[in-house]
Amino acid sequence: MAKKEERFEVTFRDGSWLKDEGIRQILVDKKTGVNYLCWNSGFGASITPLLDSEGKVIVTK
Repeated sequence: MAKKEERFEVTFRDGSWLKDEGIRQILVDKKTGVNYLCWNSGFGASITPLLDSEGKVIVTK
């Protein structure tokens, strides 16, 4: 069976699971190009689209 292609690509990663700051990542949706900030810390996580200075979603082509 063929391996399923991942929809998101990690373009930036910073932080550590061993510290309270957690892990920060920028993910890019390969289908839409939308950039997301993903933050994982302890038992919590959040994800939000990245916006430019005009409030528009950042899209990478």
